[in-house]
Amino acid sequence: MEAAAALESWQEASRRRRRSAATRPRRREAAAAAARAPGAQPEVDGGVVLRRIQEAREDLLISDFWSSALETINRCLRKYLEQLKAPVGPLSEALGNVHLDSSPGESDVAPGSVPEETPVTGSCRLKCVCYGVGNFATCVIARNQLAFLLLFLEKCQIPRSHCWVYDPLFSQLEIAVLSTLGVAVLRENEEGKRSVHGEPTVFYMLHCGTALYNNLLWRNWSIDALSKMVIMGNSFRGLEERLLTRILHKHYPYVAKILKGREELAFPQTSRYTDVFNDTSIHWFPVQKLTQLSTDTWAFREEPDYQDCEGLEIIRNKTEDPSAADLNPL
Repeated sequence: MEAAAALESWQEASRRRRRSAATRPRRREAAAAAARAPGAQPEVDGGVVLRRIQEAREDLLISDFWSSALETINRCLRKYLEQLKAPVGPLSEALGNVHLDSSPGESDVAPGSVPEETPVTGSCRLKCVCYGVGNFATCVIARNQLAFLLLFLEKCQIPRSHCWVYDPLFSQLEIAVLSTLGVAVLRENEEGKRSVHGEPTVFYMLHCGTALYNNLLWRNWSIDALSKMVIMGNSFRGLEERLLTRILHKHYPYVAKILKGREELAFPQTSRYTDVFNDTSIHWFPVQKLTQLSTDTWAFREEPDYQDCEGLEIIRNKTEDPSAADLNPL
């Protein structure tokens, strides 16, 4: 019953008067700040988690960070859609003309129900894949990142049924909450090796290990596939600056090779969300830049293995059990 009440409050939040972020009690954030061991069950129920996500969403929505970040995303998506030569239609208009002051209630999808598919013209049907959002039931940073994802889907009018989410550390409670919110939860650890299958796709993967980006690039290593991708995640410019050149080329060759074939716009930095979105950029891959890369660049297609890579920041898929297959394929 409490979960149902929380869902109703989510749907009606845009019509209620929002409390100021400066005056809202912070006790929930202090309580969630303590890290929990991986796999530990949060000492809350689904209704509490949903309510906390909604509160994080409201805080984001009235923040200077959200309006600035949305403007950054809009600048990238305009260029991205021009590259796709997307036909004029509701989805293209939504992505190309995101209004920073538009009412969030107009595009809200009722959680708990199957989201309606946004009408589109032609083949421009944007999808979203989220990796590594973390344990949002107990971690404030992860919860804010999830709230941002949901706002992004709403503003760009991407149905939640077109968003796939995975983190190997999700608890059963978190999986249930995500299903209630209407997004699709992947059941298999793909290690980031997911093909876009020719479909325009946004990958939302904040603070993920470099190997995850490397795997994603490898799986889509062609001009056609990369030109259909957008990545919101760790700044590739930052990766280039932090990693030794030999380490970058040896262990993460696809990240190294794509540096000259990508454009990126950095997310704004504000004091309140520094720990949540630090070193975050939105990346896209212009065809003009990709075609200028050498033939040898595209000829190398070896799958990464990281056998002698120290400090690998990725949880490997140890199971080959067919029953663990993705229950929600793209």
